[in-house]
Amino acid sequence: MKKRTLWAASAVVAAALALTSCASSGGAGTGDGGPDATISIGSLYEPVNLSNIAGGGQGVTEALTGNVYEGLFRLDDDGEVEPVLAAEHEVSDDGLTYTFTLRDGVTFHSGKELTSADVKASIEAVIGPDSQSARKSSLEVIDRVEAPDERTVVVTLQQRSISFVYLLSYVWIVNADATDLETTADGTGPYTFGEWKRGSTLTLERWDDYWGEPAKNGGIVFTYFTDANAEATALQSGRVDLITSAQNPDSLPQFEDSGEFTINDGQSTTKELLAFNDRVEPFDDPRVRQAIYSAIDREKLLNAIWGDYGTVIGSMVPPSDPWYEDLNDLNPYDPDRSEQLLEEAGLPDGFSFTLDTPSYDPHPAVAEFLQSELGKIGVDVQINTISADEWYTKVFQEHDFEATLQEHVNDRDVVWYGNPDFYWGYDNPQVSAWIEQAEQASSEEEQTELLKQANRQIAGDAASAWLYLYPQVVVASNSVSGYPVNGLNSQFFAYNIVKE
Repeated sequence: MKKRTLWAASAVVAAALALTSCASSGGAGTGDGGPDATISIGSLYEPVNLSNIAGGGQGVTEALTGNVYEGLFRLDDDGEVEPVLAAEHEVSDDGLTYTFTLRDGVTFHSGKELTSADVKASIEAVIGPDSQSARKSSLEVIDRVEAPDERTVVVTLQQRSISFVYLLSYVWIVNADATDLETTADGTGPYTFGEWKRGSTLTLERWDDYWGEPAKNGGIVFTYFTDANAEATALQSGRVDLITSAQNPDSLPQFEDSGEFTINDGQSTTKELLAFNDRVEPFDDPRVRQAIYSAIDREKLLNAIWGDYGTVIGSMVPPSDPWYEDLNDLNPYDPDRSEQLLEEAGLPDGFSFTLDTPSYDPHPAVAEFLQSELGKIGVDVQINTISADEWYTKVFQEHDFEATLQEHVNDRDVVWYGNPDFYWGYDNPQVSAWIEQAEQASSEEEQTELLKQANRQIAGDAASAWLYLYPQVVVASNSVSGYPVNGLNSQFFAYNIVKE
């Protein structure tokens, strides 16, 4: 196992503090196995709140999607879209009208029967003015949502959207009458929301009145950690049964050697990006962006952060997307190329820029690596460390940055490069046209070819620097099985997990 050399310092004291403060009140002592066993899951992604349209973050997706809340459709662990609350649907010949028939016999955890009014309200909330949904802009193709009767939902689009059913897998169907949804939950899934002890645990309880196949375990406890070493220690000691995404490769040999754990290297959709503000000098010049990209030894970076895990990528498209191509050769590691491009761009002596860096791992270590690499071609990187909240305001909302680091979790998100108003400001009218045409395509084959074409241009322009694809390393005790192994959109379906 190769060792990370640039991971932020992981003092034993920090690990001990995290164990004490983050895991002391839940997760331990899950007892015997069987259908009533409680499964304890370790995670580094605690929700910000319990709403997926109010900035709940990666943690709320992991804990509640498919477990507490369901959609008309879901994206399964293999990336396939399958119906859930939609019993059937029809599409008009012009591709503008979708008619959904709801599944019978579905109720919310509160006891209220699911109706078309709940679906209508849920969809409209995602595209509403206050929504922070990742797919809000894509779903704004909706013209109107109607509920002609209690079992039927009719959605009319402004233009064709070949991805529309896929996009609906992001929409939780929520009780339209529910309130306080940032602190409580009322879904239709196989678990009810139990209790959330902020900074510690979130519990889900099996719902015996679930409309479908009941959960195979008695309940779930998500135990939250702020330190990857503490999380690994909790798994090793048996305080949790599995961890959803190992973030410390240095801890993996202990699991490999013991014979008591299974290390699953699944597919991820999480990309580590050096995102330029393409609106501002000198990053408005593709040659400068290409120069920066080719100055970074991404293989060395990936090895430093993740050892033998993870994948070097050359674009925003991960291998699990239908339009994936290996585009690493478009901007290869070549410092001589970088210096030549900077000279062509009128910057033979290099330049200086500020890199706004989120404070949580692995971004600080990545920033230091970039600072060292780019210094070799005369580019001075000033690291400005900011919190996640500051990043959201400063970078995402206000676009007040030169360059930044960020992980992008979702699949099929290359389409955001077709939006000049997105935070990185990439503006290529031809790319925007291809992406729009792809969404209005009459077949998946046509969509795939258009998005491949757009992605090649985006990658060739080095609109961002795609550093690597995160690994999805689920580590579990051999006593548990049935857990998902891929990290598509941070979902973690827990209902099939069993414990011996």
